[in-house]
Amino acid sequence: MVGASAGNLPQRLLTVGRAAGRRAEAGGVRFVALLLATVVLSVTLAGLAAVHAVYVGKEERRVARTPVVQVRAGGQGSTTWLVGSDSLVNERRFSVVFLAPHEGDAPLPPGVERWPAPGQAVLSPALREAGAAEGIDRRYGELAGTIKMSGLDEPTEWLAYVRPRDGLSDKRPSDVIVGFGSAVDGLFAPGLEPGSGRVDDKSEWMFLAAVAGMLGLPGLALLLIAVRTGAHARDRRTALVAALGGRRADRALVAVGEAGYPVLLGALLGGAAVAWAMLDDLRIPFTGYVLSSEYLRQYGWWVVFVPVAVLVAVLAAVVVAELAPRRGAMGTRPYSQVASAWLPRLAALFPVMFLVAVRGPDFVGSDSGPRALVSWAGIAGTILTLPAAMAVATAAAGRVIARWGQSRGLAGTLVAGRRANTYPGSTARLITGITVALIVLLQAVAWQGLFGSQSADAQHTLDRIGRSALSVGVRGKVSDGAMTTFLNRLPDNTEALLLAGSGGGSGGTGPMRLYGDCPALVALHLECPALAARINGAPQDPRLQELIRWTPHDTLVTEIRRTDLRELAHRAAESAENSSLVLVRRDGAAVPVAAVKQLAHEVLPRGARASAPGEDELTAGIPNRDQGRWSTLLGLIGVAVLTVTAGLSAMAEFLRHGRALAPLSVLTGGLRVFRTSAGWSVFMPLLLAALAGNAVAAGLADPVSTSDDAFLTHELTMSAASTVLAVGALMWLWASTVAVRQARRWRPRGD
Repeated sequence: MVGASAGNLPQRLLTVGRAAGRRAEAGGVRFVALLLATVVLSVTLAGLAAVHAVYVGKEERRVARTPVVQVRAGGQGSTTWLVGSDSLVNERRFSVVFLAPHEGDAPLPPGVERWPAPGQAVLSPALREAGAAEGIDRRYGELAGTIKMSGLDEPTEWLAYVRPRDGLSDKRPSDVIVGFGSAVDGLFAPGLEPGSGRVDDKSEWMFLAAVAGMLGLPGLALLLIAVRTGAHARDRRTALVAALGGRRADRALVAVGEAGYPVLLGALLGGAAVAWAMLDDLRIPFTGYVLSSEYLRQYGWWVVFVPVAVLVAVLAAVVVAELAPRRGAMGTRPYSQVASAWLPRLAALFPVMFLVAVRGPDFVGSDSGPRALVSWAGIAGTILTLPAAMAVATAAAGRVIARWGQSRGLAGTLVAGRRANTYPGSTARLITGITVALIVLLQAVAWQGLFGSQSADAQHTLDRIGRSALSVGVRGKVSDGAMTTFLNRLPDNTEALLLAGSGGGSGGTGPMRLYGDCPALVALHLECPALAARINGAPQDPRLQELIRWTPHDTLVTEIRRTDLRELAHRAAESAENSSLVLVRRDGAAVPVAAVKQLAHEVLPRGARASAPGEDELTAGIPNRDQGRWSTLLGLIGVAVLTVTAGLSAMAEFLRHGRALAPLSVLTGGLRVFRTSAGWSVFMPLLLAALAGNAVAAGLADPVSTSDDAFLTHELTMSAASTVLAVGALMWLWASTVAVRQARRWRPRGD
């Protein structure tokens, strides 16, 4: 530029840009937008790196603890290894590994420092914490210690190693292992790996897509708004710099000077969050997941590089937006915005698209493929037409609002009503991102619940009878004496019966069989026969109804056989794999599950499974519930970011027109007009998006969810709407404060 020395010109241009940013009418809005965009994008990219680091680290740990099966006979340096499972009440399954070292140098599982003695167990820290209320420390025997992190695939994993008091007599050659993670002296056996992570966890690409879609896209939208906020004033400045002989590099330096401070501050905040996660394990809110800092440190350079990369990328976006040619930027006609002709046409299609999404699949048939295509087409059409419908409705309401404000002398309401009527396209742009985010969030949660719909029937059973009846499945071979001891030591008021399916569980046909003594039969409201009796149809007691419903059978006929405790123990031990013990209380109360499991591990070789009828199906769906929390968390954050984006955009546009309102402070004798106008211009579009968008999103998700779906809840929809309303209220307060400050600085200058 003319008159400036080449040596200090870059520094002067950076200073000019920084000063221009402070004095701009929307300078504060752009500062906050750039800062938040940098933070969100830093956290998003760091999250993507963290997801990859966790998946790689977990896979390495799983391989390291995968057993190696011996290929030749001999017990030296080997261990009998059997993988079972257990669960806490209303929680997911976890692995319980029964092991018995042979003579010699038997290998220790990773994370276990010394062999537990017979009748002892080693538990993971997270399992001890989660199962404290159920006495998990005593369930499998005496606690011998905890599993170190080197033997767990993540800090929150639940895992137990149990050494039975009497060893493992029912071993198979494939259950004898000679090491872990290396196939030098044996055969690598992934099927014997402890833990259920490979089965329960979603694929890495799905998690990466969720983070990128629910956080990355809102972050990019926020960046787009940030770089264009106050663009009209900067376009005039750019034209002035060009007229003074400034080159593209000079304009780029001015742009960097204006945006550099908020972007640098945002990168530092993002870097602080990354450093926190790398220095210590971080518990993610709402999900309960603990992010391992050890996994992040293995990718330390990549993770630390993220804030620097985001800083460079955001500044590059600012410079590109500054230098990009814009149509009309050099024109002399005043900027105006007219109602788009296509908005009413799109708005007219909204009810059609909504009906196609909600009711269209019912007219296609039972084939899931066409039904899904019709539903998705309707949802996509609803997403495209909903903002237009809301904008047209807002424009129509604007006329009513303007007349109402005029009749009552409310200047702010009059101005806001006329703006809403004149610029419906502005309303459509503001609410599009929010409505899309709400629809995507509720759809993601609803489909997550649909994947776990196999547990809905089990939930009905649990809601009906609770745990007033338990089905106990014995593991492995059990002697008559051990079974008798188990039955004799059941909790007070607890009775035991034996229920076998058609043909006694042998695969044949015939009635179901129920064995029990008189007190046990009476507890189920059955008559005590002299020897045997039959029940045709459903029994009276709801507990027995649910037990029969979850027992494989042909015809609904139950044969009642009276037996004593000795014969019951013999039959239960003989047919442990083909029948199940049934425990009920005489008073109809819940059977103590934790006490039954602890007793089973005390007297039976490998314990027993104890659960309510059908509860295994319910437990199998719990990983979907836990992973659905991630969808909810990421979705709500994405909704909040898009609401901030819409609020900042509305606020910047409001402030751009705010100088035209300044003379009204003289005419009206106060500043209330600015607060009212800010409320109608900033808060009301967000309020409309929260209420109408949430209602439409819930309506679209309703056909996907089941009637008793535990995923798509009223709490979730209320949380999403409350998030939008809370951010909208903050934007309204900020916009009115800045507008009032501008009005107080206004002085008549012939405008």
